[in-house]
Amino acid sequence: MKKILLLSDTHSYVDDRILHYVSEADEVWHAGDIGDLKVTDSIASIKPLRAVYGNIDNHKIRATFPLNQRFTIEDVSVWITHIGGYPPKYNNNTRDEIKSNPPKLFICGHSHILKVIPDKKNGVLHMNPGAAGKHGFHKVRTMLRFEVNNGSIDNLEVIELGKK
Repeated sequence: MKKILLLSDTHSYVDDRILHYVSEADEVWHAGDIGDLKVTDSIASIKPLRAVYGNIDNHKIRATFPLNQRFTIEDVSVWITHIGGYPPKYNNNTRDEIKSNPPKLFICGHSHILKVIPDKKNGVLHMNPGAAGKHGFHKVRTMLRFEVNNGSIDNLEVIELGKK
């Protein structure tokens, strides 16, 4: 069993509240728009980190993190990308792959809108943690926390970090 903290769209912002939740996780996953490597460096100094770059991320971040992360953890197949759409409105870069080789968990950022949507047609659970940073139109900063264990995704929680 692994406790996962999922965040996105930090846009160069990290604070003690985020780092408190980082310390409670087994792994942290960042779904892009990191903004500054200081964010991921501070997270990775505490816990293992998996991350992807987003559309606002510069060449240094793009050289450090990939566009997509596909992996399996605790018998759960995971795909993290920054811009991928959501069920049933996947974008052109993800639609065919989701149909032909669906992950159990599909994670995106970008919209700053927290969403958890089951895609029963493809057998996929979509998650977008919203935005943990202060830049953007969202009003409340959010992250997600959950557990992966023996092929299941359990104990999903929304973490509200307060107004931006």
